Amino acid sequence: MKLSARNALKGKVKEIKAGAVNTEVIVELKGGEEIVSMISKDSAEKLGLKAGKEVYAVIKASSVMIGTD
Repeated sequence: MKLSARNALKGKVKEIKAGAVNTEVIVELKGGEEIVSMISKDSAEKLGLKAGKEVYAVIKASSVMIGTD
């Protein structure tokens, strides 16, 4: 798999929350951090996602926002 995105983080699916249209996928990274992604229900099914499956969280954004308290 080759992508133009520079941020491809390997992890394992921790939890899947399927909705009527979208599915929330929680990916746990090696250090214990979590990334949450919303994808279509159809995509989640086609990828065969389930808890424990190794996946890549691929991040490509034109802007990244930073916030402080």
